[in-house]
Amino acid sequence: MPLTSAQKTAVSQFVSITGVSEKVAQRYLKNASYKIDQAVDAFYSATGGATPSANREIALKNQFESLKTSSEDEAEKLGAESSMEYLQKLGVNLEDASLFVALEVIQAESIGEIKKSGFVEGWKAVGIDGTIPAQRNYIQTLVSSLRSNPEAFRKAYRYTFVVGKEADQRALSKENAILYWEMLFKPPGRPWVGKKTGINFLPEWTAFLNEKWTRSVNKDMWNQTLEFARKSMDDESFHFWSEDDSWPGVIDEFVEWYRSKHAGSMAMDVDA
Repeated sequence: MPLTSAQKTAVSQFVSITGVSEKVAQRYLKNASYKIDQAVDAFYSATGGATPSANREIALKNQFESLKTSSEDEAEKLGAESSMEYLQKLGVNLEDASLFVALEVIQAESIGEIKKSGFVEGWKAVGIDGTIPAQRNYIQTLVSSLRSNPEAFRKAYRYTFVVGKEADQRALSKENAILYWEMLFKPPGRPWVGKKTGINFLPEWTAFLNEKWTRSVNKDMWNQTLEFARKSMDDESFHFWSEDDSWPGVIDEFVEWYRSKHAGSMAMDVDA
C-alpha cells in the first residue's frame, strides 16, 4: 500500500535524524505506528547509537540554557531577542509560514517567547536531540512538505491562531489575522491559488475584509477560512458553496461580494 503524505514526511524526518535508508526508516516507523519519537527511540536503543529520551531531555535543557543571550531572558523562558535568534539559527523566516511550523514544534505560547517546558517536551516528542543541525534539518523537512502535505499545512495554520492571539483574548484582531494569512498563503506555505485558472484569491479576501469586515477573527472563522480556501483552489467558481451549508456568515458575504465584483468573468467560466 502506498504511503500517505504524512507517512512520507515521517520517513523523510526519520532519515534526516538518523541517516539511515528509507527502507530502514519505514520498518521502524511501521513498528511504531508512524510515531516518529517512538521510532527514533527504538532505533537508537537497538543500535546503541545516540541517546534516547532520558539523556535527550538533559541535553535539551542544557541547550535551552545556552540559548539565553539577553538580559530579558528568565529561568524558564527566552525573551523576544533570544527567541528570534534561535529561530533564525533553524533557518526560519520570521515573515512566512516557517515561523509557525517551528513555533508549533516547540509548543510556544506566543510569538515573542519560548518556554523551557515547551522547548524540551516539543523536541522530545519528535525525537530530536539538542543540537542546532538536527533541529534545523527537522524544521526544514517540515517546511518543505507544506505545499504537498495538507495535514502539515493545516497543523501549522491552526497553531497560528493559538500562538498569534493575545493571551487574554479569544480572537485575533482583523489586522493580525490578515498579516498571518499573508504569511501562510505564500511559499513555502500553500498559496491560495486556483489550480485551473491561477486566480490568487488572497488579495480578494483581504480586500473584502478591509472593505466590509469590522470585527475580529474568532477560531471558527480562522479554521473555516482554510477549509474554504482549500475547496476554492479546486473549484474557482465556488460551485461547492451553498447558502444552506454551515459556512460562517463572513464566507457567505465574501462569495456574494466576489461574484458581484467578477460577475462577467464568472459567467464566462460557467459557459465554458
